[in-house]
Amino acid sequence: MKVKRILVSQPEPSSEKSPYNRLKEKLNLVVDFRPFIHVEGVIAKEVRRQKIDFNKFDNVILTSRNAVDNYFRLCKEMRFTIKTTTKYFCLSEAVAYYLQKYVVYRKRKIYVGEGKIFDLKNVFKKFENENYLFPTSDLLKSEVPDFLNSLKLSWQRAILYKTVVSDLSDLRDVYYDILVFFSPSGIESLFKNFPDFKQNKTRIAAYGKTTIKAAENHGLKVQVKAPSDQSPSMTMAIERYVEKVN
Repeated sequence: MKVKRILVSQPEPSSEKSPYNRLKEKLNLVVDFRPFIHVEGVIAKEVRRQKIDFNKFDNVILTSRNAVDNYFRLCKEMRFTIKTTTKYFCLSEAVAYYLQKYVVYRKRKIYVGEGKIFDLKNVFKKFENENYLFPTSDLLKSEVPDFLNSLKLSWQRAILYKTVVSDLSDLRDVYYDILVFFSPSGIESLFKNFPDFKQNKTRIAAYGKTTIKAAENHGLKVQVKAPSDQSPSMTMAIERYVEKVN
């Protein structure tokens, strides 16, 4: 069957240069965007239940913009004055630059990775006897904790925000040829919103091994998989598939 309409389970890109725009124009497709999950910050009371004292930490590990927003939000709500000597260890340049929303960038000690926590290994070793706070969501892959433990660092996780299933009830009677997923949480959201969901003629696109596995564990057949040697991005994988079936 030909593909005409695609639903991407993420927020719509703000940039006009998004590869999805080129995909739409090249293949004459309708591409809609709808987050299947969203983030909600926890309240100060929940942080206190975790027995976290921000005063104990001179270093903060930041892996996402959500972590940045919720760390500074809760510091303000809990009336914690962040020391100017606090060091920030950021997963990527995008996260580091986002810090400018809250701190004067040039006056802070900010260490930046290239997209992976392992990039900061040598920097962590310079401060191996110091304490680290790691703000996260309620969902956390094991690779970062495992890495920090392998370095024998003194660190504590702080769950400052949660991943929540979005309400998709208005999509019940809307049909798409392809549903695009980027995380196991997106798959969970689909079935929590529509417990009786049947794939039928709908094609599933999934990015990453854990997402593909989550889809298959729910009995879904994944027709579009990324990344691969031929299609390192989801848009490239979709393009190859649509050109073939259309």
